[in-house]
Amino acid sequence: MDDVQARRKFLQLLSVGAVTAYCARFSPTLAQTSALAHKAIPSSGEQLPVIGMGTWRTFNVGDDPQLLNARTGVVKAFFSLGGGLIDSSPMYGSAPDTLGYALKQLGRPKSLFTAEKVWSPAGGSAREQIANLAARWGLPTFDLVQVHNLDDWREHLAVLRELKAAGTIRYLGITTSHGRRHEEFEQVMTAEQLDFAQLTYNITHRSAEARLLPLAREKGIAVIANRPYDGGNLIKRLKRSETVPEWAQQELGCRTWADFLLKFIVSHPALNCAIPATTRVAHMQENMQAGSGRMPDPGSRARMARFIEAL
Repeated sequence: MDDVQARRKFLQLLSVGAVTAYCARFSPTLAQTSALAHKAIPSSGEQLPVIGMGTWRTFNVGDDPQLLNARTGVVKAFFSLGGGLIDSSPMYGSAPDTLGYALKQLGRPKSLFTAEKVWSPAGGSAREQIANLAARWGLPTFDLVQVHNLDDWREHLAVLRELKAAGTIRYLGITTSHGRRHEEFEQVMTAEQLDFAQLTYNITHRSAEARLLPLAREKGIAVIANRPYDGGNLIKRLKRSETVPEWAQQELGCRTWADFLLKFIVSHPALNCAIPATTRVAHMQENMQAGSGRMPDPGSRARMARFIEAL
């Protein structure tokens, strides 16, 4: 590519907001400093971006063409900024179908890491549920299948182990949310060989720090944090009433509340990935930016928690 062609290409990328991706390709220094952080899945060593994408409530849009196209734009932004893990569930209404629509428009990005769930009230066996969900996503199968909120976890995990051994899925796990059933969750983590555990963890809900997160490190289980913004309530309240403290901006590079809240989560040594959900491209950009740059150390994390507790 000569200088004229390179300049023309740069200007084209500028018009669609892709300067970062362009510069990362041609500038090793920028690529290194702006790249989304990754952490290894303990059971395999595979690297996973620390910011993923949830679909609870946000992708349950039915067959509305305008909303389907809007969510496709969110998915496109996610992958353009280095995203990997997308998490969904049969409990999320039409979210699997919305993802299928988006992937049909965009193709299957190489970085896509698919995470789905099985649960009992949906009816049918785990195999049938997985096949149905894969068809809705428009994919042959999933990277990770989790038992949703421990529903019939013994029966489901037995099937998931068989599917993993056969190479049908690559990872298996369990989930909980809202701080529920932590005692039983701990028992399953202790007794079963799991690749992933998904639970609620954010700066205002840290009960998992006491036992579940240390156990995950001990057992080599990757952890996905759901409800990183407490269902959206936390970040909305902060945006309305507070500004990011100056010390967090200067010391940690926290430009937004997304930076502050997500960096707190993914800097925990046991956490692999947080899965914020959004309906807006601008918010997706904020979420993804939080996965790059400086991360808080234990002292900074404690200061961040004290700041939020004092509000």
